[in-house]
Amino acid sequence: MPTQDELNVLGIIPARGGSKGVVRKNVRLLAGKPLIGYAIDAALESRRLTSFVTSTDDAEIADVAKSCGSPVIMRPAHLAADDTPMTPVLESVVKAVEQDGERVDVIVLLQPTAPLRIAADVDGVVDLLISSRAETIISVYQVEDHHPSRMYTLRDDRLIPFVKGEPKNMLRQSLPAVYHRNGALYACWRSLVMEKQTLVGTDICPYIMPAERSANIDSEFDLEYLDFVLQRQAGVTA
Repeated sequence: MPTQDELNVLGIIPARGGSKGVVRKNVRLLAGKPLIGYAIDAALESRRLTSFVTSTDDAEIADVAKSCGSPVIMRPAHLAADDTPMTPVLESVVKAVEQDGERVDVIVLLQPTAPLRIAADVDGVVDLLISSRAETIISVYQVEDHHPSRMYTLRDDRLIPFVKGEPKNMLRQSLPAVYHRNGALYACWRSLVMEKQTLVGTDICPYIMPAERSANIDSEFDLEYLDFVLQRQAGVTA
């Protein structure tokens, strides 16, 4: 087993061309920069990634990724369908990288839809994977306003508490802490993907990010809102 300093850490940015919720989202501009550029910047600035690559089936995305500083591996169409799981995509990238002679020990997944993630977060999940010896690290943030204790399902047109034994009249600050995946980062050992065909093992450690860096673009509203926020921040700091 390589020592901590000898580990080869591969960052993978998945960016297929057929996004539905936000059409062409990976190349859409967010505060003047292509969305995928934010993931590439975090990878470029990371101290812990040995290398990184963008995986795409789309020529335009490939060109934009290269212009932002990312190497690109083109993926076949059968790995770019709406229902394609992430694990086979990661497997194909690892195989391609290793065929070129590079050893992979750790895989870090950086999804382009989380543009507020920074390089320190990328380094943080790698350091946590190594120190915790967990199978997988998942980035999360603490849920407050949308706490499951305040959620309901519908049954016969009536609200039913989602959590049994919902605490009554409990202040938000007193609710037990719960965490939500923010989609920004996953980190795992190569063997989990290549031998067990999964990204998420049974031994999972959380990398807790602040809510303000946990925004995830799933809709046109998300894109427009973050564009406004980032342009305003740029105007304040200019």
